[in-house]
Amino acid sequence: MASGSVSLRRTEPGQLLSFDGKTLNAPFGPGWRILLIGAGQLSRYVAELSVGLGFEVLICDPREGYRHAWPAEQVRFIQGMPDDAVLAVEPDAHTAIVALTHDPRLDDMALLSALKSKAFYVGALGSRRNNDQRRTRLLMLGPSEAEVARLHGPIGLAIGSRTPAEIALSLMAEVVAIRNGVSPRHA
Repeated sequence: MASGSVSLRRTEPGQLLSFDGKTLNAPFGPGWRILLIGAGQLSRYVAELSVGLGFEVLICDPREGYRHAWPAEQVRFIQGMPDDAVLAVEPDAHTAIVALTHDPRLDDMALLSALKSKAFYVGALGSRRNNDQRRTRLLMLGPSEAEVARLHGPIGLAIGSRTPAEIALSLMAEVVAIRNGVSPRHA
């Protein structure tokens, strides 16, 4: 800071604005985004944590009854079906996509598009058994085994989550670990 010199260099994943008393680091580039498929109770907790963690929150849920009473300043709704929403947001390496509806008709189609994208995280809510069945269904619909292997499910770190808030915390801990280049440790 004292010299006023400026330099450009590659940043580490997840690097944020920082100042150590001598050097100001200001990373530039695309912001972090999370696309939530589903606007139910769990999505509200995930959205709230995501905003606090610096993510732009995008939500797609074609079910009209699920879209009311969301804080417009914190989230942006993407209209249409979830698979179209995934394509519309053009996921990049700064995008996480999470299917939270528990409805295979909505989740699976979104996941088909998401698994072919550059999203750094693609996950789906559900038990191990449900996710095994989901992987089998997805493989029958065309993606490669390598693409389906990208699917995180069950989502989140194993912290004994029971409530929607705990599941959201578990999910976002996993997403942030991957965003920051850390291999999450599952119990």
